[in-house]
Amino acid sequence: MAVATLTPEKARWLRLASTASVVTALVLIGLKAWAWWISDSVALLASLIDSVMDSASSIINFIAIRYALMPADEEHRFGHGKAEALSGLGQAAFIAGSAVFLLMHATERLFNPAPVTDTSIGIAVMVVSIAATAVLVVIQRIAIRKTGSTAVKADSLHYVGDLLVNASIIVALVLATAGYYSADAWFGIGIAFYIAWNAWEILKEAFNHLLDREVSEDVRAEILRLVEARPGVTGVHDLRTRLSGQHMFVQLHLEIARDTPLWRAHEIAEDVELAILTHYPHSEAIVHQDPTPLEESGAA
Repeated sequence: MAVATLTPEKARWLRLASTASVVTALVLIGLKAWAWWISDSVALLASLIDSVMDSASSIINFIAIRYALMPADEEHRFGHGKAEALSGLGQAAFIAGSAVFLLMHATERLFNPAPVTDTSIGIAVMVVSIAATAVLVVIQRIAIRKTGSTAVKADSLHYVGDLLVNASIIVALVLATAGYYSADAWFGIGIAFYIAWNAWEILKEAFNHLLDREVSEDVRAEILRLVEARPGVTGVHDLRTRLSGQHMFVQLHLEIARDTPLWRAHEIAEDVELAILTHYPHSEAIVHQDPTPLEESGAA
């Protein structure tokens, strides 16, 4: 059995991404709360609620990632990686709740329009929010590329959307300044549906992770290609894969000529495990050897 461990560099990127997310969310909450209090804009309230949910999600990520990075122990032989998927479920719940609250508030404002004041402050805060979010997204994208973290992917998903949301809020504030007060409510409703869609995407990925869904067909095909290319392998079947946080678990049956000595069959299996481990760091491979054909030619 071949096992790969998380490198210190990748662990550092995971910690950096989760810490930066928490700090950014908390700073934006303060700025947006101040701007909303002054302007009474529904669109700004939408952005504030989104940031509060981002903060809650980021804190969950902060805790979950550190727990997921803990090595396997006597009670958790497969590690703690699924804490990331549980984090995704928590994020989905928070985000869905915020979408419902925002939709109710924006709908009420649509039927009872009110003027928006001090829009210049709101616009300035949104510009700062866009800049801060853009820096965070860059950090997260690097962390995702280096680690493939489910939790960071989920966190980054709504921060990427925040860039567009913040830009749309600037448009809403400009329109409100021009006297189109209903635009503020309509933008709030649109953002609510966008937040709900984000919650659904995160929920799907978390469920797939927790239910041990197979990895993508491209990855499975690449694993088969790697295995079939190794010397001594005549075939492969019963490939099974699953993810647990940063680790991929691979199980398969090798087909090896029946007259191959036991020591050589063992070497072939180890060679296959090493090939998978080399190509897919942070993986664990369990290989079973099957003689082929199962019966000698001409046997009764």
